[in-house]
Amino acid sequence: MKPYCCPNCKTNRSRFNLIEQNASSVKIDPKSGEVLNVFNEENIDAFHMQYKGPSYKVQCASCGLIEDEHTFIKFAEHNKKQ
Repeated sequence: MKPYCCPNCKTNRSRFNLIEQNASSVKIDPKSGEVLNVFNEENIDAFHMQYKGPSYKVQCASCGLIEDEHTFIKFAEHNKKQ
């Protein structure tokens, strides 16, 4: 893990929430919203793109900003230089 700094409040370097993202691939009925099918890696539909985003997001525990981890790391690196 690398140092973080919040790009929004610009002062928080120590209090963060790590939010795990667990994607579920589903097909729903467009009218009722009912789940028609739940996909896994073995039975994924040809027209269904699998989730390729980050496994977690970071939230600043001071101001509440939620972003990718990369954003907090880059802002910490940028602030270190100044």
